[in-house]
Amino acid sequence: MTIAPLPLHPKTPPRRPAPARRETVSAAEIARRRRSIAWAKRLLPAAALTLLATIALWPEIARQTDRAERALRGSLRGAVGSGRMVSPRYQSVDEKGRPYTITAASAVQAGEERIDLTAPIGDILLQSGTWLRVQSKTGVYLQHQGKLDLAGDVWLYRDDGTTMRTQSAALDLNSGAGAGAQPVSAEGPFGTLDAMGFAAVSGGAELQFAGPARLVLDERK
Repeated sequence: MTIAPLPLHPKTPPRRPAPARRETVSAAEIARRRRSIAWAKRLLPAAALTLLATIALWPEIARQTDRAERALRGSLRGAVGSGRMVSPRYQSVDEKGRPYTITAASAVQAGEERIDLTAPIGDILLQSGTWLRVQSKTGVYLQHQGKLDLAGDVWLYRDDGTTMRTQSAALDLNSGAGAGAQPVSAEGPFGTLDAMGFAAVSGGAELQFAGPARLVLDERK
């Protein structure tokens, strides 16, 4: 038996990869790239110089900015301070921790300490626990000092039924003291009294009147 030899196939040579296509750059693109590089060479040193100058001048810039902010805050405070407030309300406590409240129809900040009031009303708790209300046409409130000056139809009411009318009065809200040098008319459980002035002592618990005075006692008491 004869076996025929298998036909030999020639070995297929490996295929070589196709050469990569080289990107063609136009002359215009090359010119643009050259211009970009030239501008970068100019701008980078200038930017570095600007940065160094900013670092060197930063303390002075910060001082100028702070000065401008302080000036702006001052102008804003002046604008608010010169404005008129409607229905203001001030609350505080006296040196014994007793509360008092001042309200008004309107208020004008006339200075760092002074507030001019229209139709002020003060509600004060006295040392004895007595409640006192005062009001007038106008007033001046020295907020940080706790002092209230009243003028024009000053009216005082104490919750024991005592009322008093005069034309001016000065109150120290911190101590509960007060005084007035104008003629005063008072009325209460005791009767009626006309005098030339008054003074509130003992934390406002007692009222003293300056003569000459006229007292009419209520005989029903």
